[in-house]
Amino acid sequence: MDEYSRFVDWDKMDVTVQSQDAKELTCTEFQELKQLARQGYWAKNHLLRAKVYHKLISNIPCRTVTPDANVYRDIVVKIVGKRSSSSLPLPEFVDNSLVPTYCLNAEGIGAARKIILCVANQFPDISFCPALPSVVALLLHYSKDEAECFEQVCRILACNDPSKRLIDQTFLAFESSCMTFGDLVNKYCQAAHKLMVAVSEDVLEVYSDWLRWLFGELPMVYIARVFDVFLVEGYKVLYRVALALLKFFHKVRAGQPMESDSIQQDIRAFVRDIAKCVSPERLLEKAFAIRLFSRKEIQLLQMANEKALQQKGITVKQKRQNVHLAVHAENFKSEIVSVKEMRDIWSWIPERFALCQPLLLFTTLEHGCSLSRFYSHSEGHEPTLLLIKTTAKEVCGAFLSTDWGERRRGGNKLSFFGTGECFVFRLQPEVERYEWVIIKHPELAATGSEPENHASPPSSSLSSGSVLSDPSDRLSPFLSARHFNLPSKTASMFMAGSSECIIIGGGDGQALYLDADLNHGRTGHCDTFNNQPLCSESFQISVLEVWGFRD
Repeated sequence: MDEYSRFVDWDKMDVTVQSQDAKELTCTEFQELKQLARQGYWAKNHLLRAKVYHKLISNIPCRTVTPDANVYRDIVVKIVGKRSSSSLPLPEFVDNSLVPTYCLNAEGIGAARKIILCVANQFPDISFCPALPSVVALLLHYSKDEAECFEQVCRILACNDPSKRLIDQTFLAFESSCMTFGDLVNKYCQAAHKLMVAVSEDVLEVYSDWLRWLFGELPMVYIARVFDVFLVEGYKVLYRVALALLKFFHKVRAGQPMESDSIQQDIRAFVRDIAKCVSPERLLEKAFAIRLFSRKEIQLLQMANEKALQQKGITVKQKRQNVHLAVHAENFKSEIVSVKEMRDIWSWIPERFALCQPLLLFTTLEHGCSLSRFYSHSEGHEPTLLLIKTTAKEVCGAFLSTDWGERRRGGNKLSFFGTGECFVFRLQPEVERYEWVIIKHPELAATGSEPENHASPPSSSLSSGSVLSDPSDRLSPFLSARHFNLPSKTASMFMAGSSECIIIGGGDGQALYLDADLNHGRTGHCDTFNNQPLCSESFQISVLEVWGFRD
């Protein structure tokens, strides 16, 4: 056994980490470290992993005054006193999270509680950090003593590099990360998301468990592999692994009855027993196969979600927290969709807007079939939701991320604008959502000329050369020519409007076209537009509604 074995119960530990020959880690370049971490270079040797953890954590940029091992030795007796470590109460900010035992021996289990209490003493600004018990328990496996583990935890918590997010320490940060995860599930795990919507009244309540899946439910050998990469790459890897877990859950459990009366409990049980169906290597392989947004784009989405929560006054945990996906039946009346259908739509929209209530802005039954009145009632609202019922009883619509007033940039010409959060959908005769595909402006695509001002991306663009004074002010973090693999000289957007028509881009080549009289519409392929879709299906509009989002 090595010097880092004091708190380890080797009868529980994976035998492979005991038997591998010791290796050294000499590289310092990020890309090489990244590859070694993903490959599990130090995962098969306990001593090497302990040394790597020490090196990586020592290199974390921290506040000038960060508690170290000596501080722990000075305060632990005063804080713990003569109390039994097993009976020590945990601070409220862990939100009733249990201390995972992993492969700790009895001394290690007691040490974890002592360290958590001392951390709470030194970090009075921490208000919500349910992941802390798991992080402390994990690091104890690779620490010489309690004081060293305390110092490593403190360095992670005291990280002051704005580009390196590690552990959430406030409810605002935690809740916005849950909303961000929900947005990512909506984008990257649509089949699983559909299942969550079907079996849960509040999908965000399910997604609020995502960090618990990692820091609490995952077995030791799995979370250690995740933590290897986390210390090198940061927070983004947590999203990746949680998405992979949800994908595997859906794959394994699809079509099977629920094992309990709660999808949350079923997912937790699946994660706890993941070794029955998925190896750590396969889990990470799946996680890194997901073509996730860039770190900057995710950060912008997180900022937008935080701002939405702040505007709602949701900055601390509340005892009764039914604020998400709450389309109130008593206040909602539509001639096109039911309350349940509206709630289904609400589950598709970005999480920060799901905090709001729907507000009817325009309906052809009351305001008539006039495109000018459509614009006048819709302008000034961002985002909006368009609902259409045809004379054939079909129902379709679109989520529109940008104010229709943006169309004025083009004067009398058909002006293209909007962001990558737009999508079109169909509810009847079957449910289908089409998203994240752009409309190509025909003139600009043909000439390859630089786009004029009216066709250029709005200030929320993340394209090269754009400057963001306050990114969280914008509603769309994901408008990026690079992300959509578009040529920089081609103006490609998601919405278009003029005095003659409306065009809304959808996914899988689908788009929606409405005539000026709002009596007729067409659907077709958005790649073939010349101010109208080709190879299209026409329909007559029975009712059209536009909904805004009310605080």
